[in-house]
Amino acid sequence: MDFQTLGHDIALHRRQQGVSQQKLADHLGISRATVNALENGRSGDIGIRKVMKILDYLGKELAIRDKSPFPTLEELRDER
Repeated sequence: MDFQTLGHDIALHRRQQGVSQQKLADHLGISRATVNALENGRSGDIGIRKVMKILDYLGKELAIRDKSPFPTLEELRDER
């Protein structure tokens, strides 16, 4: 999973729960601009602690798993 996909997934789960970017930001003590940048894959400087706080708020967690030996659809598409 890349940073842009992570941001997209966070936005999807936030919307599914009916939480605005502002409400999420206010509850976690971060700026709405930071949430927006993360969701749009633009924030390379957001720390893992903030990502973990956001995921926890949404009832999600980050997990490590073995990488598949097979390429992802995105990797195949990027080879063009």
